[in-house]
Amino acid sequence: MIALLQRVTEASVHVNGREVGAIGTGILALVGVEKRDTEAQAERLLERILAYRMFDDGQGRMNLDLRDVDGELLLVSQFTLAADTDKGHRASFSSAAAPEHGQRLFDLLVQGARAALGRCETGVFGAHMQVKLVNDGPVTFRLRVPPPVQS
Repeated sequence: MIALLQRVTEASVHVNGREVGAIGTGILALVGVEKRDTEAQAERLLERILAYRMFDDGQGRMNLDLRDVDGELLLVSQFTLAADTDKGHRASFSSAAAPEHGQRLFDLLVQGARAALGRCETGVFGAHMQVKLVNDGPVTFRLRVPPPVQS
C-alpha cells in the first residue's frame, strides 16, 4: 500500500459539489492499494501514518507525530498512486488492486484510524473527487508498505 502524506493546515474533499470530508491541522493522506496487498499492509501503513514525525517540535525539527499535535486525518483513496510510470507517456495500472480488493483494504485502514483517533474523515471510494488543501511547509512524504514477496 502507498500513502502520499501532506501536512496541512486544512483540507477537504468534495463529490458532486458537496463536501464529504474536511479537517483542520493534520494530515491529508492519499492512499493507493496494490493488487498483492493484504490486511497486514493496511495495518502497517496505518501504524506508519499515525507515528510519522512530520510536525515541528518548537525547535524547527519534525519530531512530533499526528497524535502529539492532536491533529486530524483525512484519508482519500487514489488508485493512481499504484501506477507504473517507469516507461512511456501513459501510466500502467497493472499493479493496482481491483476495486473490490482496494475498497476492502481502504475501509480497513479507515476503521483502524477511527479506532485509534476517534475520528477520521474520508472521501468516497471510487468517486470522482475534488480535493482542496493548504499544504503546510510544504511538507509531503511518500510511504510505501510493499506487498508480500511472491514465492
